[in-house]
Amino acid sequence: MFEVARTSILTRCKNPLAHKTRPISRTTRALIHQRKAYSTTPHTQDGRPFRMAVIGSGPAGFYTSYKVMSKIENAVVDMYEQLPVPFGLVRFGVAPDHPEVKNCQDKFEEVAQSPRFNFVGNITIGEQDGALPLETLVPHYDAILFAYGASRDRTLGIPGEDNLKGIYSARAFVGWYNGLPEYAGLAPDLTQGEEAVVIGQGNVAMDVARILLEDVDALRKTDITENAIATLSKSRVKRVRVVGRRGPLQAAFTIKEVRELVKLPSVGFHPVDTSLIPEDIKTLPRPPRRIMEVLKKGGVTPLGTASKSWSLDFCMSPTSFNPSLVSLDHIGSVTFEKTSLSPGPFDPAAKAVGTGVSVDVGASLAFRSIGYKSEAIPGFDKIGVPFDTDKGVIPNDHLGRVVDDHENWSDFKTAKHLPGIYCAGWVKKGPTGVIANTMDDAFSTADSIAMDWAAKSPFLNGSQSTGQGWDGIKAEAERRNCRRVSWADWKTIDAVEKEKGREAGKEREKFTIIDEMLAVLD
Repeated sequence: MFEVARTSILTRCKNPLAHKTRPISRTTRALIHQRKAYSTTPHTQDGRPFRMAVIGSGPAGFYTSYKVMSKIENAVVDMYEQLPVPFGLVRFGVAPDHPEVKNCQDKFEEVAQSPRFNFVGNITIGEQDGALPLETLVPHYDAILFAYGASRDRTLGIPGEDNLKGIYSARAFVGWYNGLPEYAGLAPDLTQGEEAVVIGQGNVAMDVARILLEDVDALRKTDITENAIATLSKSRVKRVRVVGRRGPLQAAFTIKEVRELVKLPSVGFHPVDTSLIPEDIKTLPRPPRRIMEVLKKGGVTPLGTASKSWSLDFCMSPTSFNPSLVSLDHIGSVTFEKTSLSPGPFDPAAKAVGTGVSVDVGASLAFRSIGYKSEAIPGFDKIGVPFDTDKGVIPNDHLGRVVDDHENWSDFKTAKHLPGIYCAGWVKKGPTGVIANTMDDAFSTADSIAMDWAAKSPFLNGSQSTGQGWDGIKAEAERRNCRRVSWADWKTIDAVEKEKGREAGKEREKFTIIDEMLAVLD
């Protein structure tokens, strides 16, 4: 059992969230009411506290750090991030018109204010020039937590995908309008025509559709980049199709995303094929029932008076991207094979089966939004960390303990835990769920770490870890020309972004080029 501590590293916010004009997210509300507990059996290695390295500064990394620092007395966390700025998916993945989802950053700020937390930004873990090899971390920590998310999007593998202009990954498009340096130069061309196709029906696909259809003036006061505003202002897109292989009861989007789209001013919604919706939706569980109610009701703007429109096109599987008749190097249409659902359209687990019937859909713009995958960090093999390339995850016992990659690793009862190696978030379970799900997942990993430490289970290096953490590594990092950005440095960048935002009448204007971020610190 754990007892409640009298003090907490997470002090009360100076500006309570309840007093802010932004609504409080479910994730933040849960944390506000959560009290800290220390292990009743804390222990040290050679008189020093527990020391953990965290790879990745998104929600999974921060939530796990928070819980570990709460449950292991005097635990010290060093968080490594390849960019000079923290927060990962929250900063670069959450839609700019969803500021309430970013409220979790307030809690992350509290974590970072602890003297037992160190942000090690602008440090790439890898084996390329200018990076810090993973193996250099091992001697100086009791545990390493991998929480770095998914960096690669899945592809369709169909003709035209790689060679036609006008086809983008949703991940790249979202990263571009959110200011992710990797995609600062994407320059999507939204002027080639009026029809766009989004392949995939998850929340990211819905975000892409909404950004394409929303009134640009409604986005100006968000933290979307000015470059994105300029590009969207020139957009000719008026018709967006969000296409999926299966039906509405199997689609991955949630009620919030579909409701926002049907309520967009001056945007019409094309009716859904009612044969895919049960006649008596009252018998459905609450989440799908609410979605079916919205789909049956339709949009608030009649199609006859709408200036733009969108649709959810079900039971269609893409087979090729086709060139435009006007410009042979640019997309002009997408060919889909119609599918049927087996065993039936109302089974949530129904599979799409090809019918052999094809249909061409005109499109001057297409987005691929069929999921992400994590990749192994270079150097995994040198420290014995396995990676499942097919699934894009680190093999683990489903509670965050990384296990060997023997034949039965997926059976947590027989898998062998690698001492001191843990994972959380998408690299643990795959790229699914919302931030609240990531919080729960991270807490489960943190519980495993705390339980193992309290039980005096084996950790990295046995009892031979130096426990120095970043202090034991920074000389090697400097030798490799790695420039560390501290939390204080990030706050300097943060202040400049907010000032630039105030000048533009918005919350912040993000830097999209790493050198410009670092120039603020010189």
